Amino acid sequence: MEILDYGVCRLSVVPVRGAASDKSEQVTQLLFGDHYEVTSFSTNNLWYKIKINFDQYEGWIDKKQHHSISLDYFKYLNKAEFKITTDVTSSLLYNKSPIVILMGSMIPISSSELFKMEEQFAFNGEAKNLGLKREFEFLRTTSLKYLNAPYSWGGKNPFGIDCSGFVQMVFKICGYHLFRDCEQQASQGKFIETIDEIRPGDLVFFRNGEERINHVGILLEDDKIIHASGRVRVDHLNEEGILNLETKIYTHQFSHIRRFLPE
Repeated sequence: MEILDYGVCRLSVVPVRGAASDKSEQVTQLLFGDHYEVTSFSTNNLWYKIKINFDQYEGWIDKKQHHSISLDYFKYLNKAEFKITTDVTSSLLYNKSPIVILMGSMIPISSSELFKMEEQFAFNGEAKNLGLKREFEFLRTTSLKYLNAPYSWGGKNPFGIDCSGFVQMVFKICGYHLFRDCEQQASQGKFIETIDEIRPGDLVFFRNGEERINHVGILLEDDKIIHASGRVRVDHLNEEGILNLETKIYTHQFSHIRRFLPE
C-alpha cells in the first residue's frame, strides 16, 4: 500500500467516515493527537482515506480536517512516550490558540523530550503516561467518567460513544491496546472459561441471534456491568446476559469473557 501523506489530528474530534462523503456513516473518530497514514484520495480530492496508527482502523476524513506532518515526525510519534488526558475536558493552548480537548486525547509531551517540531503547546489538565498500565480501581474510575455519555455509532468521546469505542478508550487510558470493534476485541486477552471465574475489569461479550458478537461491556463489582447502550449505563450481569435495572428486561445475550488486567 502506497502512503501518500502522514497526519495528526489537531482538532478536538474528527469524524472518520465509511465513504468519502459527509452523508456516509461515521465509523470511528480521531481525537486530538491521534496520528495516521493517508492511503488514497477521493476522485474530487476533497476526502482522504486514512489508516489510524493506534488500531489500524481505516476510513475517510474531510481534507479540510487533515493536518499534514513529515515522515520523521510520524516516526517520532510512534516511539515517543506521550501523555493521555484523563479529564472529561481539558484546555490546551495550541500555537497560541485555545482549544478544548476531550478525555483520551494524546498530548505530545513526554518526560524526556517535550517536542520535536515547530508546534507549541501549553496544557492545563490531568494526564498520565500512555504506556503506564493501571489497576482495576483506576479503570473503574475512568469508566465511570463516561457515565451517561450518549450512544453514538462510531463515537469515542464522552459526548458520544459506542460500546466498543467506550471499552477501547477506557483501556487505552489505562495503558492497554485494544482493537476498535467488539468482534476484533473478542479475540484479544485471555479467554475465561465460565462466568463463575469472572472478576472486576474483565470484558464481557454478547451475541445476537446469528451468533455474532455485537456488544461488549466492562464488569464492575457485585455483578454490575458498565456498557454503552442508549447511553453509558450500569446494569446487572448474569449467565443469561445483561438485565436492564430500569426495565427489568434482558437486553443482550451472554457470549464469553476476556481478561486483560494481570492476575
